[in-house]
Amino acid sequence: MAHPTQATRSRVGLHVNGRRYELDVDHRVTLLDLLREHLGLTGTKKGCDHGQCGACTVLVGGRRANSCLMLAVAHDGAEVTTVEGLGDDARGPHPLQEAFLERDAFQCGYCTPGQLCSAVGLLAEAAADPGAADLSRAGIAEAMSGNLCRCGAYPRIVDAVRDVVAASEGAAPAKASGGGRGVA
Repeated sequence: MAHPTQATRSRVGLHVNGRRYELDVDHRVTLLDLLREHLGLTGTKKGCDHGQCGACTVLVGGRRANSCLMLAVAHDGAEVTTVEGLGDDARGPHPLQEAFLERDAFQCGYCTPGQLCSAVGLLAEAAADPGAADLSRAGIAEAMSGNLCRCGAYPRIVDAVRDVVAASEGAAPAKASGGGRGVA
């Protein structure tokens, strides 16, 4: 196999989790592979590699995105947030991370980074356009439907998101639902 020439590589600048990176990458490298293999940010998971499972969900410009479907070179200058960037030492865990722990909204944990990034994006979308957002149990389940959980923790994931919504509205969290099996 021929060694890639300069014509098949480009310099890409990204802001990932608040830090600036300049990388020389092959044009075929996805954002997912750049994050995992070039930057060592392995929280974002490679599931189906076809944009169908949501395990690779990150925030690009504050919006939810399947990083396995995005070429890194097409996102020069983009702001990317991965699960590693949701909380930090100064602020502590993101409220959704705390709610996921409180609600036991994961089992094997493989989908959890994508679920968290998707939920953060959902709440940002709701804040940007409150009239269009349906943050009921059914609305959250629908908005999160692009993120699959093989373990069936959907009710607890929805409970965790609802808890953060309730806290932002000044209400008490809902009573815990039973078991983590089934759909919301």
